[in-house]
Amino acid sequence: MTIDSPHDALRAQIEELWEGRQGLTADDSEAVATIHAAIDLLDTGAARVAEPHGSGVVVNEWLKLAILLLFQVSQMETIEMGPFEFADKIPLKSDWIDRQVRVVPGAQARWGSYQGPGVVMMPSYTNIGAYVGDNTMVDTWATVGSCAQIGRNVHLSGGVGIGGVLEPPNAVPVVIGDDSLIGSRCIVAEGARVGDGVVLGAGAVLTGSIP
Repeated sequence: MTIDSPHDALRAQIEELWEGRQGLTADDSEAVATIHAAIDLLDTGAARVAEPHGSGVVVNEWLKLAILLLFQVSQMETIEMGPFEFADKIPLKSDWIDRQVRVVPGAQARWGSYQGPGVVMMPSYTNIGAYVGDNTMVDTWATVGSCAQIGRNVHLSGGVGIGGVLEPPNAVPVVIGDDSLIGSRCIVAEGARVGDGVVLGAGAVLTGSIP
């Protein structure tokens, strides 16, 4: 199922690029611009990889395809942060004050992830495609995996691992509902869904294969 959106034309372009991806290279500037336009939607929160819909979750597969295409057309680049040097295909986000997000030294988020106003990021990592809702705390050493969907007013406590998924494109990512507390060192993976206002005690493990 796909929710109708104002991005249908871009979706069609991404799906067409995916079908012809074997011949796609970084030299195709028009294709790269199309892919970047899709990633910018994720980066600004204008579109999401997955959205709660009724009792289920709708996966916008085309946005996952855009992420996979981005890796294909991107080149390794040196990223410098003070005395530190990294080599990656995806740049890190910046302009945090304009985004109204508080970022403590040691926190990193890739371009193509979204953090709503009021989010606090302690030393942690948020991967591409992830969505972090307003006023959520991503605490020390927490990890938000690719395409994971985190609601508003959530506390991801220290050391929490939220699993990510890019392939297959139709796979449902982890979804954490609004106003939830995920206790220290919890693991939530394999497309597990946590509802609104849920408390997971420290060290809990929740996966899609656990009934």
